[in-house]
This record gives sequence, C-alpha cells and structure tokens, in this order.
Amino acid sequence: MISATGIDESSLRYRGWRVVLACFLMAFFMFGFGLYGQGVYLSELQRAHGWPGTLVSAASTFSFLLTSVLVIFTDDLLVRIGLRPLILCGLSALVASTLLLALMQARWQLYLAYALMSVGWAGMGTVVIATVLNAWFERRCGLALSLAFNGATCGGIILIPTLLALTSSIGFRSAMLAATMAMVVLVLPVVAIFIGWPDGVASGRQPSRGEPAAPSQSRKALLANAAFWTMVLPIAIALLAQMGFIIHQVTFLEPLIGRASAGLAVTLMAAMAVVGRLSLGLFVDRLDPRLACAASMTSQAGALFVLVQATSPAVLLACCAVYGFSIGNMITFPPLIIQREIGSTAFAAAMGLGTSISGVVSAFGPGIVGLVHSLTGHYTAAFALCVVLDLVAAGLVLWRPGRRAKLAPS
Repeated sequence: MISATGIDESSLRYRGWRVVLACFLMAFFMFGFGLYGQGVYLSELQRAHGWPGTLVSAASTFSFLLTSVLVIFTDDLLVRIGLRPLILCGLSALVASTLLLALMQARWQLYLAYALMSVGWAGMGTVVIATVLNAWFERRCGLALSLAFNGATCGGIILIPTLLALTSSIGFRSAMLAATMAMVVLVLPVVAIFIGWPDGVASGRQPSRGEPAAPSQSRKALLANAAFWTMVLPIAIALLAQMGFIIHQVTFLEPLIGRASAGLAVTLMAAMAVVGRLSLGLFVDRLDPRLACAASMTSQAGALFVLVQATSPAVLLACCAVYGFSIGNMITFPPLIIQREIGSTAFAAAMGLGTSISGVVSAFGPGIVGLVHSLTGHYTAAFALCVVLDLVAAGLVLWRPGRRAKLAPS
C-alpha cells in the first residue's frame, strides 16, 4: 500500500502531483477536442463542404458508441502494451483525428477521423486517467481526480473559445493545425517524463495494493457484483438526465432570457463545474463517496425543479449555477467508489466496463428529452422527467449490497 511506505501524498514534492499535471493536460485536450469541439466541427464542416448536419451528427454518435466499446478493453491494453505506450497511442490517434478534420475532403474521411478520436478516448480518456491516479494516490485520490478532471472543463472553457477566435481570424483549417501543434508541444513532454506507475508496480499492473485479476475474469466477476451495479446504474441514469439538460439548455433558455443570457448561463454552469470539482476535491477523501454522490444528484434535481417553474432571469441563472456545481463530479465519484468497495485488483476493468455502460445509457439523454419536448410542446415534462431520474439515481446509489465486496485476485 502507498500509505504503508510512509509517503506524504500531500507534499508538493510527491511525484504523483506531476502525474496529476500530465492527466490535467490529457483531459484538457481530450475533452476539448473530443467532446466540446464537436459543436465547432458540426458548424465548420457544414460551412466548408455543404454536408448535411445529420451526416456530421451521425459521425459524432458513431464516435461515442465506438468509444463505449473500446474502453471496455482498457485493462487488457494496459497489461499488453503498458501505460505510457497506450497513452502515446491515444495521443497519436487524437492528433491524426484533428489533422484529418482540418484537411478532409471526402465524407468517408469524416468517419475515419471520428474513429481515430475514439481510439484517442481509449488511450487518454477518463478510464486511463482514473486508473493511473488510483495507482499513485490512496488518501488524496479524490483531490487528485478532481484536479485532473478539471482539465476536462477547462478544455471547454479555454480551448473552444480559442479555437473559435482562431477560426474567425485565420480559418478553420489553420486553427485546427495550430491547436493540434499546441497539444503535441504541451502533452507529449509531460507524458514522456511524468507518466508511469509508482515504484514497485510492474508495467501493466495497477496499484501496489494487490495483484490485478485477469481482465476477462475481472469483468465476469464485476457483472455478478451487486456493488458494481449500484454504482454504475445510478451514475448512468444521472448522466442520462445531465446530458439531456445540457444539450437542450440553450434551446430552453433562449426564449425566456435571450441568446446572450443563455450563453452566459452555459458559461456560468461550466465555471461552477470547475468550482464544484475543486471544492469537493478538498473534502471528498474524508466523505462517504456514495453519500456525496447522492447529495450531488439531489442538488441537480432541486435545481431543475426550480428552473422549470422560474421566470426571473436571476433565478434561472442561479439554477444553472447550482446545477453546474455538481456536473463535473459525476465522473469523479465512480473511481472513488470503485477504489473503496471493489478494490484495486479490478480497478481498470471496473472503470472501463462502468464507463462503457454509462456512455451508452447517457447517449440517449438528449434524444429522450427531445422526444418528450416534441410530444408535449414544452420542456416542463421533459425536465420533470430528469428530476425524477436524478432522485431515482440518488436512491439507488445509497444501496450498499455486500459492503466492501472486493474482487479477489484470480
């Protein structure tokens, strides 16, 4: 165990914090290009090539679904090719994807670019970041995860406005090439220098707190583990509601407060996501992650409940801020619950399988909210459904069957 070595995880000299910096930059560019940037690609590729929005949107859906399949095998890849090679493969795939988006001429290249983006997610996305930080931290894992995953939100706050500004001044192609070059210059050195397992942990293994089970056996055991399902299902349900609200937020707010204020609401929500991660990170290692997760889901339900009844611009903006406070933490809680209840022997397998399930389920969120809106003609019923889903998720995550039912090594 890390704690048994006498290492002070709170010390700035601890090497794990340099790993956090590398993970922050990985999340910054992976989420910036791979998630928040998709709206930019939709607009610019339509403008440049005259392609229908349905074509580009279908490519996005294809990418997210492919990612949900690939991340299941993250633990296999960590064992077979190692941590740093996997991340470098992911970085190379993301670079190839962004370059292809900048230079593409044919429709088939669009799907190749989005497929490469999925490989990028598998190599330097949520599962890999959580797995490497779980290896480096035990007592301060929550803070480390919060800091690293703030890179994801910062990617949306910083990278996308920068990309849009560059597109306006030098064009989309040059903007993508410049942003890609910046990614290589910033990420490649820190991955090459800082990323690795802690001393005493062999390549391809997770933390030193136990030998990893064989990946296929780990996944089979997880599917029979009630603690795994009472973590995965509520997170998936909450993310479904969250994705539904985020995608439809501007459409809901614009008629009420105008386009400019609706844009301000999105910015405020994203900024509060950063604040929420940092605030929770300071205390989450001393909290029960299931209780904290349930509280976050309940706060989102409360914010949405008030939102659908409010007409005051100030109240609507406040609701978006409260909702945003918990957005980022939905991907911080799963690794903490896995670390404490399922254990490190199957950490990567649990993260990969859980992320896959959550990704597939949450992908239906925007469609379900849109369908209910179409059937009713307004967002009241659609967002009320999201409130109910959040409350159901909060109840499910508090269910603790077989406390600390950790998987035994095979």
